[in-house]
Amino acid sequence: MSSEPQPELNTNLPATKTLITGHNAEGKAIVQSARPANWKVFEGGEMGFNQIYTNHAPADLNGDGDLQFHDDKMASGDLGLVLKSGTVCRMVDFAPGYVCMMHRTQSLDFGIVVEGEVDLILDDGTSSRMGRGDIAVQRATMHSWRNPSPTNWTRMVFVLQDTKPVIVGGKRYGEDYGRGTEGLLPSGNDD
Repeated sequence: MSSEPQPELNTNLPATKTLITGHNAEGKAIVQSARPANWKVFEGGEMGFNQIYTNHAPADLNGDGDLQFHDDKMASGDLGLVLKSGTVCRMVDFAPGYVCMMHRTQSLDFGIVVEGEVDLILDDGTSSRMGRGDIAVQRATMHSWRNPSPTNWTRMVFVLQDTKPVIVGGKRYGEDYGRGTEGLLPSGNDD
């Protein structure tokens, strides 16, 4: 899964921005900045990540420490799908007909469909169709995402939180990116 940074994917979806709030000197809420999407493109433009926000949990908001951490982490280029002892918020766009690899992260994921439809496919062979506004609470299971549309892109927002190791029937289940994931770094939380 090779990747390259670019400002936008070539999709039929609207451009996005991230508004970052903060406080003025009097303690009143302000919009501190508006950040344009910064897409990392995979699979020859069939899928893209917009890394919205990444931080340790709990985040330190004092002196904009959280923003500095996020900016430094993005500049380092060493973020996997999950952040050890942290939270990741990411927007993902899927091309028409695209199916991502079957994979597992050691994380609790909230996947929200923003545009289009997507099929959540599990390793037992089941598939569940999700539409705009639907949410998957993905609990460290082997899964894949498929855009069922032959013409329209699908957009999801994911929030991933690091978890303790998952043990089922005495067996530990850790991160597993499956096949075809070149360019996707390990998360480093599976120790």
